Amino acid sequence: MQVISDINDLREIRRTWQNASKVIAFVPTMGNLHQGHLNLVREAKKHADIVVVSIFVNPMQFGPDEDLDAYPKTIENDKRLLQELSVDALFLPQASDIYARGLEQQTFVEVPGISYMICGASRPGHFRGVATIVCKLFNMVQPNLAFFGEKDFQQLQVIKAMVTDLSMNLKIFGVATTREEDGLAMSSRNQYLKEEERKLAPTLYTKMQGLVKEISEGRRDFNKLTNEYKQELAALGFNPDYIEIRNRDTLLQPGHEDTELVLLVAAFLGKTRLIDNLQITL
Repeated sequence: MQVISDINDLREIRRTWQNASKVIAFVPTMGNLHQGHLNLVREAKKHADIVVVSIFVNPMQFGPDEDLDAYPKTIENDKRLLQELSVDALFLPQASDIYARGLEQQTFVEVPGISYMICGASRPGHFRGVATIVCKLFNMVQPNLAFFGEKDFQQLQVIKAMVTDLSMNLKIFGVATTREEDGLAMSSRNQYLKEEERKLAPTLYTKMQGLVKEISEGRRDFNKLTNEYKQELAALGFNPDYIEIRNRDTLLQPGHEDTELVLLVAAFLGKTRLIDNLQITL
């Protein structure tokens, strides 16, 4: 596995792959890799000749009161895991190269509408940061394919919209959420959970399954339904941020004719913010 930090070095090796007509897949991450990330790599290897993974903790997508400084960094273990999967290249850009003129002067990319709702309403500017760094990384790596987890469902939809709107010549793949044996969606932030919180955390997924079951059995009073589940989660010790049932493609409020839906949930457990989703087909 080649470890590359310099953008010019990356472009040089990218040119050799292109000249050899290699199909290049890209998996952008913020490191602290777990099986969810590794499943993205495994899926990428099924579709491409070359797999590039990046690790960059992006300051632009963190709010002023969020966990940028505390975000876990495990670079040596990350390298070992990626080597075991025979990743071709690991790209480790520096913030000084990514944001050479500083965050305040950085040109940004923003996908209107979808970036401002749900998670975007709770975390203003978050998806601007996501879209900007992903756009920059796409320009650097120039992949044919890119792979993202469906756990961050709204993020995936933002990136798909950006790729379409900016006429980018690559295909985006969403990969199913990887879960712990007890159902908790894998996330680097799960390690912030205290012991008792970790025991309670899978209840979020259990409750989501119950809500989906009610919808599948015919309930369509979504506002009342989600409010009921907010109260249930709060009674258990969660602090719900949102529970939303939306059209799967647009993330708008669903009409009665919509049959492809997604349940999107975010809730705090202690100081840890958990997010999850389930797709629904009626």
